[in-house]
Amino acid sequence: MLDPADRQALVGHAADRDRPRDGQVEMSQPGHDPSAAGSAITLVCEAGARICAADGPETVVNRAASVVFAGLGDRHAHELPDALRPGQTQFFVAGCFFVTPGRQHQMLIGNIGFPPEQRRLLIPIDGGNPGQVIASGMPLLLADTEAAPDFRQYLKTSRMGSAIYAPLIWQGDTIGLFIMAAQARWTMRQADLEILRAIAPTITAAWMAHGGPEWLRSEYMEAIRNK
Repeated sequence: MLDPADRQALVGHAADRDRPRDGQVEMSQPGHDPSAAGSAITLVCEAGARICAADGPETVVNRAASVVFAGLGDRHAHELPDALRPGQTQFFVAGCFFVTPGRQHQMLIGNIGFPPEQRRLLIPIDGGNPGQVIASGMPLLLADTEAAPDFRQYLKTSRMGSAIYAPLIWQGDTIGLFIMAAQARWTMRQADLEILRAIAPTITAAWMAHGGPEWLRSEYMEAIRNK
């Protein structure tokens, strides 16, 4: 994990951006915030270095997830009125879903923040917003999931209030997606999605270099046997 000083530097990249409060739900196109560029590049470089030091497919994902888990999102969003529902507390999750052999499911890999029993979570290939990203090959920002009628809760412990999704594309095919989500609404922003998108191709390349598809096949068969 990043030390506190590094984390503070990384999360400051978008502190001056407006926080969406009206439930932004959109398939996103790239944008640019000059004031955020330096810190965003630092975070992407940190993720790239950690990914390149990984020793296997799942480690690739976990190391990328650890960087965004520590560095992305408005860390004061939970203080906004109605950002959290009664009884909720702010927390984050991150990881990747990969399309399984036979294209029946997506499997959760290398996650941070999901409960242990969901370590190999399987969801339908067309399930919810992850399925939307797989089908379209486009990134997605849900600043407020309560404003997204097609949002489905897959995390066992709680409904997330804000989420971002970046497709993992290899030779024109969407083979998975990189995700991050938070309990508080309006935590995830356009600037966060753009950083997730910038990291995604490095994950994809490293995943393929480490034989990710073959490894996934073995893990998927075991998950099916244990289901």
